[in-house]
This record gives sequence, C-alpha cells and structure tokens, in this order.
Amino acid sequence: MKNLLVIAFLLFAFVGYNPVIAQEEAEMDEEEITDEELMKFAVMEDSVAAFYEQKNEELIDMIRNNETIDGAARYNEIKASWGDDEKMAEIEVTEEEKEAYEEIMNFMSSLADEVRDLKIDLIKNDEMLGVATYNKVNKAIKENPEIKEKVDNLQAELKEQRSSEDEVDPDEGE
Repeated sequence: MKNLLVIAFLLFAFVGYNPVIAQEEAEMDEEEITDEELMKFAVMEDSVAAFYEQKNEELIDMIRNNETIDGAARYNEIKASWGDDEKMAEIEVTEEEKEAYEEIMNFMSSLADEVRDLKIDLIKNDEMLGVATYNKVNKAIKENPEIKEKVDNLQAELKEQRSSEDEVDPDEGE
C-alpha cells in the first residue's frame, strides 16, 4: 500500500511539474528572440514587399502603356475572354493583342518567381537574416501573438519610412 502511495505521489509530481517546465522553456524560447532579430526579420519582409510593389507598378505600367492592347480597358476585355475562342472572336482580339497579352501574362508569372527567389536569398543571407533566425522568428510569430504584433508594427514603421522617402522630391537638394 505504501508503494502505491509513493508511486501515485511521484506520478502526480511528475505530471504536475511538466507543464511548469514546458512553460519555462517556452518563456526561455521567447526571451531568446532579440529586438535585433525581430528587426532583421521585419527588414527582410519589408524588402520583399518593396520589391513586389516595384514589380507590380511595372506590371501596371506595362498594361496601361501597351501600344498593342491600348490600355487597361482592352486588357480587361481580353482577360475576361481569354481561353474562350468564341468570346475572343466576338471582341475581335487580334494576333498582335494575343501576343502582347501573353507577354504580360509571362511577366506576371515571372513576378511570383522573382519575389520568391528574392525572399529565399534574403533568408539565406546570414548578414541580412539567416535561416536559423528566420525559422526562430517565424515560429515565434505563429505561436505568440505579441511577437507577431511587434513584427507587424516594425514592418508598418519600415513601410511608412519607405513611403515618406518616396515622397521626397529628388530635385529638392539641388
């Protein structure tokens, strides 16, 4: 009977102690993420976002200023009928317009690849971020809403800085 009580006590102590250990380990993991690591992560994400925005502007410009397609309205017409020969014939899509539209579609496809490749390169660059830091911060963001909020706030600040820099007139200093 005494052995049963001792075993029950040990089991209770072990089961009751594990959540405390797990909580302490989780807190230690969170403490290991420095402000510098959070900033590096935010800078990497902002760099990717800035690159995407730049390429997206190029795409919009490509559509608006395409001499063959003649602007966004015609582009949208072709897009809506793309793949349906009957509709394409109905809106009288020319071979030149098809080629121009395909060129735009190819640019759009390459855009996703370029953004992904840039992000991978930045993550792999130990001076920029590094894979270990990326994984650590990314995991913390998923598990801890406070960490996610910190990173989101840093990204918002970086975007705001970038936007205010874009508004500065380059001829102002001359």
